[in-house]
Amino acid sequence: MSRIYDALRRASQERKAGQQTDETVMAEEPFVLAGDEDIPPVKAEVVIEEIAQQPWNPFMAFLPTLAERGESIEQFRSLRSQIYEFCDQAPLKTILISSGMPAEGKTFVAANLAMSLARNSDNNILLIDADLRGPSIHAILGAPNTPGLAEYLAGEAEVAQIMQRNRTSSVGGADLASTIPNLTFIPAGEGGDNASELVANHRIEELIATLSPHFDWIVIDSPPVLVFADAVDLARAADAILLVARGASTPFDVAQRAQAAFSNSRILGFVLNAVKNAPRNRSYYYHYYGKQKTGSEAQERRDNRRQE
Repeated sequence: MSRIYDALRRASQERKAGQQTDETVMAEEPFVLAGDEDIPPVKAEVVIEEIAQQPWNPFMAFLPTLAERGESIEQFRSLRSQIYEFCDQAPLKTILISSGMPAEGKTFVAANLAMSLARNSDNNILLIDADLRGPSIHAILGAPNTPGLAEYLAGEAEVAQIMQRNRTSSVGGADLASTIPNLTFIPAGEGGDNASELVANHRIEELIATLSPHFDWIVIDSPPVLVFADAVDLARAADAILLVARGASTPFDVAQRAQAAFSNSRILGFVLNAVKNAPRNRSYYYHYYGKQKTGSEAQERRDNRRQE
């Protein structure tokens, strides 16, 4: 009987020793998510002067900010002035442009806001097309779409490979003095149905952290927030959100739901796009809290900035 007891006791001790060894091995081996080891780390070497130059062929009908005068260019100047005011209130560099539903004009606003910022100063502006399912900024600029953000997020391209600038200093010819040598563009690339997984892997935040020291403003075009979850994931990399609604088209509840979707982010306000018969003395930018910025106020702010 004693021999049986001794044998059982030795077996119990051996099992406990084996469990402790397994626990020690598990503690020493780091937990790695599947697929993470295949993605190379971010490389921070960014030289603005070495960004690849591509021959852009802009679609002028969608870029009124490249004109020298007109109602549209004044509206974007007013929006730009309002952005400057927000920057004075709190740190602001990276702005995500989104909307509740498709076809409300977010891409149009993102592209022209970036152009307006680029034309106003010698600051370096970065425009990112993060609408991986329906990219269109490359078509507006007449620029290549690959390699782009999707390839970077998938670990298939490095930072320097996805950035591009216009090859020539003038995009409108001799009759249009619209120089944008300080605008850098990152196209969407080929994300397709894998967009949600690519955006959710947090590499977009690493990308913005890498590029932020090299640019004065970063404008990101995102998918519509009520259709795809990508926009909320992208918002983690942005300082603030600017929403777009379409005049006489976007239902009020859609605008409310879009605002609620970004409840954890800093929201600058709404841009009301495609307003018909709008009063000429008012901007089409509306602050969330009901304060409308008149054209005269915007002009006064612009004049003050020119004097500084």
